[in-house]
Amino acid sequence: MGDDSEWMKLPIDQKCEHKVWKARLSGYEEALKLFQKLDEKSPEWSKYLGLIKKFVTESNAVAQLKGLEAALAFIENAHVAGKTVGEVVSGVVNKVFNQPKARAKELGTEICLMYIEIEKAEVVQDELIKGLDNKNPKIVVACIEALRKALCEFGSKIITLKPVVKVLPKLFESREKAVRDEAKLLAVEIYRWIRDALRAPLQNINSVQLKELEEEWVKVPATAPKQIRFLRSQQDLKAKFEQQQAAGGDEADGDDEEVAEAVQVDAYELLEAVEILSKLPKDFYEKIEAKKWQERKEALEAVEALTKNPKLESGDYGDLVRALKKVIGKDANVMLVSMAAKCLAGLATGLRKKFGTYAGLVVPTILEKFKEKKPQVVQALQEAIDAVFLTTTLQNISEDVLAVMDNKNPSIKQQASLFLARSFRHCTPSTLPKSVLKPFCAAFLKQVNDSAPEVRDAAFEALGTAMKVIGEKAVNPFLTDVDKLKLDKIKECADKVELIGKKGGGGGEKKERPAAKASPPVEAPAKTSGPPKKSAPAKAAGPPKKGKPAAAPSAKSKKAPETKEIIETELSPEVCEEKAAAVLPASCMQLLDSANWKERLASMEEFQKAVEQMDKSEMPCQALVKMLAKKPGWKETNFQVMQMKLSIVGLVAQKGQFSKTSALVVLDGLVDKIGDVKCGGNAKEALTAIGEACSLPWTAEQVVSIAFAQKNPKNQAETLNWLANAMKEFGFAGINVKGFINNVKTALGATNPAVRTSAIALLGVMYLYMGAPLRMFFEDEKPALLSQIDAEFVKMQGQSPPAPTRGAKKAGAEEDGDVADEDEADGGAGDIMDMLPRTDISDKITSEMVSKISDKNWKIRKEGLDEVAAVISEAKFIQANIGELPMALKGRLNDSNKLLVQQTLNILQQIAIAMGPSLKQHVKNLGIPVVTVLGDSKPNVRATAMATLNAWVEQTGMKEWLEGEDLSEELKKENPFLRQELLGWLSEKLPTLRTVPADLMLCVPHLYTCLEDRSGDVRKKAQDALPTFMMHLGFDKMTKATGKLKPASKDQVVGMLDKARAVMPAKPAAPAKAAASKPASSAPAAKTASAPARNHSPVDDYSEPEPKPDTKKAKPAGPAAKKVVAGKKPPVKAGAKDEEDKSGPIFILVPNGKEQRIKEEKSLKILKWNFITPRDEYVEQLKTQMSTCLAKWLQDELFHFDFQHHVKAIGAMIEHMEAESEAVIGCLDLVLKWFTLRFFDTNTSVIMKTLEFLKMLFTMLSRKNYQLNDYEASSFIPYLILKVGESKDVVRKDVRAILAMLCKVYAASKVFPYLMDGTKSKNSKQRSECLEELGCLIENFGMNVCQPTPAKALKEIAVHIGDRDTTVRNAALNTVVAAYNACGDQVFKLIGNLSEKEMSMLEERIKRSAKKTPAPSTKQERPQREHPTNPNATFLRKPAQEEVPNKLNQARQQNAHLEQSAPSIPKEFQLDLDVFENNHTCASDIPDLVQHKLDEVLEPVMIPERKIHSVSPHFDDIHNSTASTINFVISQVASGDINTSIQALAQIDEVLRQADKAEAMSGHIDQFLIATFMQLRLIYNTHMADDRLDKKEIFKLYSCIIGNMLSLFSMESLAREASMGVLKDLMHGLITLMLDSRVEDIEDGQQLIRSVNLLMVRVLEKSDQTNILSALLVLLQDSLISTAGSPMFSELVMKCLWRMIRFLPQTINSINLDRILLDVHNFMKVFPKEKLKQLKSDVPHRTLKTLLHTLCRLTGAKILDHLSMIENRNESELEAHLRRVVKHSANLSGLKSDKGTEKGALRSDDKMIKAKVSDILSEIFKKIGSKENTKEGLTELYEYKQKYSDADLEPFLRNTSQFFQSYVERGLRMIESEREGKGRIQTSTVIAQHSTESFVPSSSSVPVSSNGEDLNAAAYYERLKILRQRRGLENSAPEDERPPLSSLRPSVASSTDMLHSKLSQLKESREHFQQEQSHSHSPTRSSSPASNLDDLKKRLERIKSNRQ
Repeated sequence: MGDDSEWMKLPIDQKCEHKVWKARLSGYEEALKLFQKLDEKSPEWSKYLGLIKKFVTESNAVAQLKGLEAALAFIENAHVAGKTVGEVVSGVVNKVFNQPKARAKELGTEICLMYIEIEKAEVVQDELIKGLDNKNPKIVVACIEALRKALCEFGSKIITLKPVVKVLPKLFESREKAVRDEAKLLAVEIYRWIRDALRAPLQNINSVQLKELEEEWVKVPATAPKQIRFLRSQQDLKAKFEQQQAAGGDEADGDDEEVAEAVQVDAYELLEAVEILSKLPKDFYEKIEAKKWQERKEALEAVEALTKNPKLESGDYGDLVRALKKVIGKDANVMLVSMAAKCLAGLATGLRKKFGTYAGLVVPTILEKFKEKKPQVVQALQEAIDAVFLTTTLQNISEDVLAVMDNKNPSIKQQASLFLARSFRHCTPSTLPKSVLKPFCAAFLKQVNDSAPEVRDAAFEALGTAMKVIGEKAVNPFLTDVDKLKLDKIKECADKVELIGKKGGGGGEKKERPAAKASPPVEAPAKTSGPPKKSAPAKAAGPPKKGKPAAAPSAKSKKAPETKEIIETELSPEVCEEKAAAVLPASCMQLLDSANWKERLASMEEFQKAVEQMDKSEMPCQALVKMLAKKPGWKETNFQVMQMKLSIVGLVAQKGQFSKTSALVVLDGLVDKIGDVKCGGNAKEALTAIGEACSLPWTAEQVVSIAFAQKNPKNQAETLNWLANAMKEFGFAGINVKGFINNVKTALGATNPAVRTSAIALLGVMYLYMGAPLRMFFEDEKPALLSQIDAEFVKMQGQSPPAPTRGAKKAGAEEDGDVADEDEADGGAGDIMDMLPRTDISDKITSEMVSKISDKNWKIRKEGLDEVAAVISEAKFIQANIGELPMALKGRLNDSNKLLVQQTLNILQQIAIAMGPSLKQHVKNLGIPVVTVLGDSKPNVRATAMATLNAWVEQTGMKEWLEGEDLSEELKKENPFLRQELLGWLSEKLPTLRTVPADLMLCVPHLYTCLEDRSGDVRKKAQDALPTFMMHLGFDKMTKATGKLKPASKDQVVGMLDKARAVMPAKPAAPAKAAASKPASSAPAAKTASAPARNHSPVDDYSEPEPKPDTKKAKPAGPAAKKVVAGKKPPVKAGAKDEEDKSGPIFILVPNGKEQRIKEEKSLKILKWNFITPRDEYVEQLKTQMSTCLAKWLQDELFHFDFQHHVKAIGAMIEHMEAESEAVIGCLDLVLKWFTLRFFDTNTSVIMKTLEFLKMLFTMLSRKNYQLNDYEASSFIPYLILKVGESKDVVRKDVRAILAMLCKVYAASKVFPYLMDGTKSKNSKQRSECLEELGCLIENFGMNVCQPTPAKALKEIAVHIGDRDTTVRNAALNTVVAAYNACGDQVFKLIGNLSEKEMSMLEERIKRSAKKTPAPSTKQERPQREHPTNPNATFLRKPAQEEVPNKLNQARQQNAHLEQSAPSIPKEFQLDLDVFENNHTCASDIPDLVQHKLDEVLEPVMIPERKIHSVSPHFDDIHNSTASTINFVISQVASGDINTSIQALAQIDEVLRQADKAEAMSGHIDQFLIATFMQLRLIYNTHMADDRLDKKEIFKLYSCIIGNMLSLFSMESLAREASMGVLKDLMHGLITLMLDSRVEDIEDGQQLIRSVNLLMVRVLEKSDQTNILSALLVLLQDSLISTAGSPMFSELVMKCLWRMIRFLPQTINSINLDRILLDVHNFMKVFPKEKLKQLKSDVPHRTLKTLLHTLCRLTGAKILDHLSMIENRNESELEAHLRRVVKHSANLSGLKSDKGTEKGALRSDDKMIKAKVSDILSEIFKKIGSKENTKEGLTELYEYKQKYSDADLEPFLRNTSQFFQSYVERGLRMIESEREGKGRIQTSTVIAQHSTESFVPSSSSVPVSSNGEDLNAAAYYERLKILRQRRGLENSAPEDERPPLSSLRPSVASSTDMLHSKLSQLKESREHFQQEQSHSHSPTRSSSPASNLDDLKKRLERIKSNRQ
């Protein structure tokens, strides 16, 4: 029992894994209970993720049952369950389905079904299908059963049937009866869902089984099955289903249709595609051409057998189709024709959409062949053309069909019409738009009157079918001229038609009724939106005056739904007179032809009155106008009578039912008077009225032809003027441009200038509507005229066509209006393009030309292409039929000669422009091959292909391209060029589309593949394309598509999808048409369409156009007008409402809202605000939370996808912040969270606005004394810190400012850890800025701010001193210095171990800061830090050069202030702050300062002068502003102005030439050199190329630069400061200058080049040898990589390297070999040996070998110790090379020197005796001369003098400056006094003093502190004394103020610098000691270094013995 009690105490998850089965059983039971209680989102679930598989695969049968129950509960309740699906279902299949217990299997199946319920159907299905291959039949049976249950419950929408059907036949072949029986049940279940689609895949199973199945299938009930179990995402469906169940059967039946339709499965989808091209007989193409028909028949039989396969693999069937086409077209044997037709039908059926490419090729041939009479041939052809139709669209073949509609052969006409009738049945109203139907109807109407009865019947049938498909109302406008008998016949046919996929005629009628009801309102808007849509070519939309036309038709249609154009037969004069007499007064009739004009006038007046009072229905229009035309008629001489006459015509036309017949009576007379001065106006009004009655297009055509039949120029000019005006009033719909373009051309050629002017003005108006295509009609006019036309067009550019104010009020106009609209919807400017006169070039594309294009000789191919180009350019506009050309051109797109490919592409561009929209039918056979060319390796070919592609898309639109699998097939090809180009193109085009074909989904798997492509460019393009795909396909679909990916890829892709979702573009809004068809039509619709119409378009969009339609247009229209106006109102209201909303408060105070949110987050009810990039669920959660706290409109703006709305919202928040501060604080957490989302935006304007708001927010919060709580801080500060690493300075600056403010509203010690986290970033800018900020915190708030403890914090900060990035290193050093200023020497304890190099950097920095930092009072720290006045100030905001001008000005201002304000500074501030700041030892005794509000003190503090001047051994005591001045001058060196630059260089030269001042340049060398080579680059690129500049000026500038550099590089101490990168750039600049051929042309150019040569030698000698060698290696590498540079460049670099190699023996000791070898290693990585040898020249290879040999010769085997900087040394080619060289080198013995002494440390004693004294001393003086090692050098010199007191230093000091000599003497003096002081102190410590004789102290005698540090504190104390002395402080501090000895670090042998130079020798002993320490670690040991001296001595002894 003991065991039991042990496991009983374990937690549940451990019990579940216990080795005792009882423990596991108990664990499962407890887990089951737990799972039923846990909250869905609880974090507990994650514990069990890895265990669930074990629950299922439990080996103990009893425990397994419980495990399965627990697993089921887990899957049902856990939100993370989806992650386990693969392993768990696989476990169920393998370990549960083979169990004997039925309960286990039941639970296993239930688990599978539960996974499906939680949306994991695909994985479950895959695992179950894998299970079907298991050897154990039990498992197979259980898998089949599980699949069947899943299908039964979830239905075929969720369970994908294709893979299941695929394995069914195999299951029927199983030996096991149980498997076969279960398979049978599954087949019956599948049949329930997909019915006959299952027959084809199962046709090959055993006939007995098939028979059994058939019997079972018959029993399946006919009602459609229903899904009875639902996914989690289908809860709405579930609710609906449950309601139906509750309500009983009634509703359920009604719903059946829906479901049945939904699950229609296409048998084709379930089939496997068969590849047949390879199976064609080898000699097929010969046989098909054979002369014997039997051979041809054999060939066709072979194909026929292959094409019987129901599904074919896609491939290039072009040749096969052409062969079959030839048989159909040319073969005389009709039997073969029908066989070929059957083969074509088979191909089309098996390939489906993939056959679409060839449809255009075969349709014309089949149609022509219908001339055959034999029924079997006709039937075969019908089947073939029907099959082909299903693979393409009606648009694509419409041209071909229309071409045969007026063929002479009646059979062809009949069959074409019957084919169309059959095709229409497959169409819907959307796939059969009026634009397509219109030309067909015109052809049918001709055939209706054909002499052959079969042709007439076929036409009736086709028209009837069309009527059935799109409704009677839509077809009627085309049938206006059909008499009633024929119309009835058409209707009769329509009633008989059975549409495919519809249930009988009833459905159709049902559909029609609502359509009829809805028609009036629908029609009106459609009408109104026509014109703006027309404006597409003119790139603008019409202004919004559209009330009237909208109202008129709708009002009409109410009264007379079936109004048609009024057709009148012409009446005889007698009848007219009779009818007129009935309505006109008798007197009027009598006086009409009176001789007296007054009587005629009186008669007219009566006539007019009578007409005005007449009722429309009673008005005999034709009779009235004929009365007016009665003698004298239009020859009337009196103008008053004539005016009356004309106005009456207008009146009659307006009021009556005015027919074209009536119009023809008056038009002649009207046109005759149009040019009359007095009557012209009335004539024009009458014409306009007729236009309104009879449609403008018809009237215009008549009027223009009448006018140009006359000779009167005045009439012609005025007619054109009237027409131009009428077009503006009526809009352009339906105008037949071709109809009067010839007349316009005549007018343009008229002699009368007025006619020409009017014609040009008319063209201007037409241009508004037609755009550029209009010009094409007039290209052959004279240049002078053409320039006038162009000028008119230019005037019109940018104008939008006015909205029509008049429209046809008769439904007769519907034909024009409506149909035109449809056209528009279909193809934009399509109808205008259709008006262009197109040439049929098919006869010019001869077979010779085609064979030329395919010739073997490229020159002949080129000739053929040239001919094609010539044919097309000659024709200008061509018809769609271009014969054999497409296939020929397609072949050229993969021509081996790239020039021909480009030429072909150019021809295709030509074709696109020439063919216009009818290009669509060539997309598949010619367009897609262009896409393939995007994969070409040559960029220019790809560019041409892209241009071609875009030219095509402009004509065809995108739909055709996206349909079918062609694009996805292209994307599938693993060609990086093709992929990146195609994806780039798609991501550009997709956002512009409103809808896309469903086939776009086929591209998604390949898109996902591209996301992981090898090529970075492809990956980037694929990522860019993701959002554009998502906008059309939706996030869910795309996420679902990731199901097929491997798990690793899936996670990555899903992450990218989340990102893409955030930047997904919105779909472009529908154009005006769609907008108008909604009830709120007219004005706003048009307007918003022109702005990208989105539902959120700004309010002011609506306000401006409103009043006009409201006031002016509402009256005349009756009821419908009200409807329109009402429809128009809402937007205005909405606008107004928005305005009201915006006026109130925008922040809403919710009591305790924030507290509630904090509680919810703690209890994990909501997501914790913690992410790397914001996911959608966070955004949604925030949106929900904010909805209660913000005004609705603001919420919408804040969560808008467009950044401009964010900017607007932030602006509003800034305005309201002060006034609503309480409410802002109430939702502060949410506001801050929203702003964190903005930090992830890339738009700078949003980020800047965000930062502006935050600055104001924190100012407001600190004024209100508000303190952030941790909840607010944790969800904001980490994201703010991310932005501190932003690349833009302005952003960083603002973020730092905000961080500074943050400390006022949130404890600095709490901000500290966030900044510490920020230092771990990969972004170096962020690391450095966070470190700077930490320094500021320490400086401002002292050491207590460091969290968790100062020691931990500083250790972490000190790590960054070794960072790769200079700015990070500096920032870390500055931060530690700030800590040093705060707590003194204790810092060294806190920071832990640092490397020798890092420690020396730190000490150097501390020294400098002690010398330099003027210490202001803490409160003024911030402003001081913002703009440091000297470059070494503790905290630099930016690198010095960035801020030069500021600093200079500031330095000046501050000096000025100091002088003026000294007297006015209040007494309290006149403390000696240096003392206070730097001597922390006495801090305890100094009383606190009085606290004052420093904000009020505007002048800067005056720092009192020091009492004693600095003893500085360096030049740092030169006045502070020197540094700033130098910075400023240096910045001017790089100036673009030559004089400025020369002056700056002169100033610097002055400094450099005076030895005592030259030191001031120290610290600025890199900066100066950068400025110099920038200037060199500027001269090279800009000045030298500028002919206006005097070359002497440039020469002068060059001379100054080179002179300066020579001065600089003659001073070694300064030259050595130049860093590697800068030297590299400098050498690059100098070599480029030497090679610049333009310099030689300048006078004295040779002299200049010699100077440069001298300078380069100087640079090589004097620079830091490591840096210059490194720079040359990198430069050589770059010059060899770059192919652009001159070969001379790399030659010169190598010459420099040889020179360096020659001097290596002298310089080897000063070179850091590790760095050089790293550079060589990198070089060899880029240029391995093989690659180097492939270079044209072998010199680089020889140079590298020489360098390495020389280094090996000089250092021997020791060189192998210098590979420390190389990662993976074993893989380095360099190491292998060095080993070989060392091996062969004779000097293998001997030269093994101490490891640690490589960094300039001196050799040991015995070496020294051999070395020349002068060598040692020159080495020492070199160190003293270098800035970094000056201290070390002085110490060594001191010790050298001690050892060899007779050494003569005179020769070394003789050549140096006075400054340097006194510096050396002063330094030696200081070291002496330090040593003496130390001797004194050390006598009081117990540690034995080392004799100064031993030059290198043996490691054993160095005391080591308990943590392995060197103890060396007295040195610091000594230094402190010197610092105090320098600051003028007393050194006689009372004893008790001194730090206790235990905190000092006892000193050894020398000053710290000396010690550091020896550190490397201690390395090993330290390691030994640390090992020892780790063995003998005892917690009681004191950490104080001097606390236990005996202990220390013992340890030292131990170390000694180890060493020996």
